[in-house]
Amino acid sequence: MSTAAVPARTGQVLADLLPSSRVRDAALVLGGAALTGLAAQLSVPVPGSPVPVTGQTFAALLVGTSLGAGRGLLALALYAVAGVAGVPWFAQGTSGVLPSFGYILGMILAATVVGALARRGADRSMLRMAGTMLVGEAIIYAIGVPYLALSTGMSATAAIAAGLTPFLIGDALKAALAMGALPTAWKFADKR
Repeated sequence: MSTAAVPARTGQVLADLLPSSRVRDAALVLGGAALTGLAAQLSVPVPGSPVPVTGQTFAALLVGTSLGAGRGLLALALYAVAGVAGVPWFAQGTSGVLPSFGYILGMILAATVVGALARRGADRSMLRMAGTMLVGEAIIYAIGVPYLALSTGMSATAAIAAGLTPFLIGDALKAALAMGALPTAWKFADKR
């Protein structure tokens, strides 16, 4: 492999381009949680499903890839804990442990994994970013759909029909946005 193909900043995520401090890290974690909470308010109910379409998954994966595994995990964990404690920033201004809470648990793990992948350069090209988003989405559904089935008493087939199938097209669009946004951000950062 030629050295021209290797990103100049391998080992970094976008947040690492800011001057390092504990205040920066705390602000990034709080900002990541708040961004996820705001994105969750972009919510459209899905007929026949207790799970709405939201901007939440996009935000969670964006937070993970931008902040890295550690800060991404903390941001999504803060989002989850605050929402369970009563902050009304889950989808549609709700809080507490809901049938859709498994997706939030999945987002915590997904943000961590995509953050680790981003640190290895997975956010530098459109193709690698597509794979990273697919991995993140798969993790969210792998936890969210079984949780939905268990919490509602749905069969596995019903949970897939209510908690996965209606979201595939929207998630593909969200992944496409991320595929363009993060590699473009790196191109601008590398020109500085």
